[in-house]
Amino acid sequence: MNAPLARSFRYLYRVPMLAWHVLVDLPVVLLLMPLSRDRGAQGGERFDHRLVRAWSAGLMRVFGFRMRRIGTPLPGAAMFVANHVSWIDIEALHSQRMMGFVAKREIRSWPVVGWMASRAETIFHARGSTESLGGVLHEMLGRLRNGRSVGVFPEGGTRGGGEIGPFHARIFLASVEAGVPVQPVALRYGAGGSAQTVVAFARGESFVGNFVRLLGEPARVAEVHFLEPIAPGEAEGRRRIAELARERIIAAMER
Repeated sequence: MNAPLARSFRYLYRVPMLAWHVLVDLPVVLLLMPLSRDRGAQGGERFDHRLVRAWSAGLMRVFGFRMRRIGTPLPGAAMFVANHVSWIDIEALHSQRMMGFVAKREIRSWPVVGWMASRAETIFHARGSTESLGGVLHEMLGRLRNGRSVGVFPEGGTRGGGEIGPFHARIFLASVEAGVPVQPVALRYGAGGSAQTVVAFARGESFVGNFVRLLGEPARVAEVHFLEPIAPGEAEGRRRIAELARERIIAAMER
């Protein structure tokens, strides 16, 4: 089967799957979330968090991703830091562990993903705004001190999937002030990370364009590597924590 025909065939069955997941599964999740908050915890996980994980895992399946988790996410209060490839990173991470993400404010207006992100404890940040960053750090610190987890992409944006950029150290201030561990997470798409550039935004590609393109892509594995955590006091200062987290993610990507 040639590539255009194969892509058309995948759209033929994935579009109905996506419609069901958005029009049926999502309203059910949104209805149950307020009713189940703080109830039905199993193994220390709130039931509404399990709902978010289940819906995110379902969305990954709609897009043809077979999830593979390596390592164990930390329980309780922790900062998870990951390399940033595309919008689907949030869904990949949420399919494995509920965490309140720090994400650019534009995501709030994205179809489906922005709607769900707003209800999944996302902290929205206006990039380039010092005032916004101060508010984000304050919110992160409050959550960590209350025993909750947060997730960040310390590169500050996507980079085409071909490299991992420098980590902005300031975002790690919340973990230092709260005295919680930082767990680096490596996100690899395709066998051995072979599809990083495929999943990433192409030059000039919009969210909708990337969304539609990925919906027609061949099925592939998505690996979420939860790496060795950086314990409070293990590294001196936020800059060293940022460097160490980046080093561990790069090492995992190269394995």
